[in-house]
Amino acid sequence: MPFTAAEENYIKTIFQLQIIEGMVSTNSVASTLETSAASVTDMLKKLKLKKLLVYEKYKGFKLNNEGKRAALSIIRKHRLWETFLVNILHFKWDEVHEVAEQLEHIQSNQLIDHLDHFLGNPQFDPHGDPIPDAAGKMPIMTQINLTKFPLHIVGEVCSVGSQSSDMLSLLSHKHIEIGSKISVEQFFAFDESIDVKINNSIMVNISAKLAQHLYVKKLNYAS
Repeated sequence: MPFTAAEENYIKTIFQLQIIEGMVSTNSVASTLETSAASVTDMLKKLKLKKLLVYEKYKGFKLNNEGKRAALSIIRKHRLWETFLVNILHFKWDEVHEVAEQLEHIQSNQLIDHLDHFLGNPQFDPHGDPIPDAAGKMPIMTQINLTKFPLHIVGEVCSVGSQSSDMLSLLSHKHIEIGSKISVEQFFAFDESIDVKINNSIMVNISAKLAQHLYVKKLNYAS
């Protein structure tokens, strides 16, 4: 079933919100998309007519199985395009989100399947987010937030919790990217900042706010 770009934006937003909230409210969608509650209500009527939503009285709404399949298809396209932009066209990881937001609305499944094959069927995008396969299945990640990572253990940065270009630019400035080796050397109680060693050589201090957006997986050796 084809959708307009606006419908796809709502479908993806509802999917992301229901992962966190379970049942989604009109106000939460309006806040996320920076639009009016009336506009959200109008779009929800369209999505309901397309049989993509489940409503629960006094609780809110969420995508049904058909809606979730549509959302995962959009997310798949977005993350494959981000991977293409970084790996093939050599965009920086803080430059691709807005471009992929435009490209994700291309409707050709054949193109996306060829793109997936061309890229070598990647499981994760340049920000470490899992890429759904054609059936909507995503690889499982085992990761720990950096604020909970043990001292003096070498880990690998595997995902970031935001695609803010400002945050990604800051990470690049601190020589941190997906795949970087990282070890927590010291926590500071005063401001909850953290000293970390990057790739066993560069020592940098990162704020508590930045650390909350970094996810790490353990490696099998100590620093």
